[in-house]
Amino acid sequence: MRKAEIKRKTKETDIAVAVNLDGAGKADIATGIGFFDHMLEQVARHGLIDMRIKAAGDLHIDQHHTAEDVGIALGQALKKALGEMKGITRYADVHLPMDEALTRCAVDVSGRPYLVWRVKFSRGKVGDFDTELVREFFQAFAQNAGITLHVENLYGRNNHHIAESCFKALARALRAALAIDARNAKSVPSTKGTLSG
Repeated sequence: MRKAEIKRKTKETDIAVAVNLDGAGKADIATGIGFFDHMLEQVARHGLIDMRIKAAGDLHIDQHHTAEDVGIALGQALKKALGEMKGITRYADVHLPMDEALTRCAVDVSGRPYLVWRVKFSRGKVGDFDTELVREFFQAFAQNAGITLHVENLYGRNNHHIAESCFKALARALRAALAIDARNAKSVPSTKGTLSG
């Protein structure tokens, strides 16, 4: 079973994350940031990853520490749940439309963390969520999951749609990349024989 739990506590945040990579997309998420919860629910639902995230952060300061630290903990949980990564498809890419917005996401579950981010927002906030924190979450997630992640918004006008298309694109790319390849179910998909970095 590809499941994992991570608990991470600092002076800024207290976070508990549980994931089941072979789930049905169930989400139980409470970070104290409504829009962020909505985005994380998209990752669970469209990635078919059962996800429980509880976060208490210093929101009286701002949302930065909570968004970044959730990315760290979720990335660590994904990496732990994958174990040796035997049988995974490893690579995937998707073009994800949401109304007028279109975002491309490509992922390599490689053990080598890297983020290429080509997404621009025309406003500083969606609701009360700082749009710059979308990138902060993706950076923290990619770094701690040990994945190479390319995200590019090709076009769009509505900032909510642009952000949501990024999270949904991540979900669908992960769903494909983490799927077990029946033809290679017992091997690590690398000529090195390992995806540990």
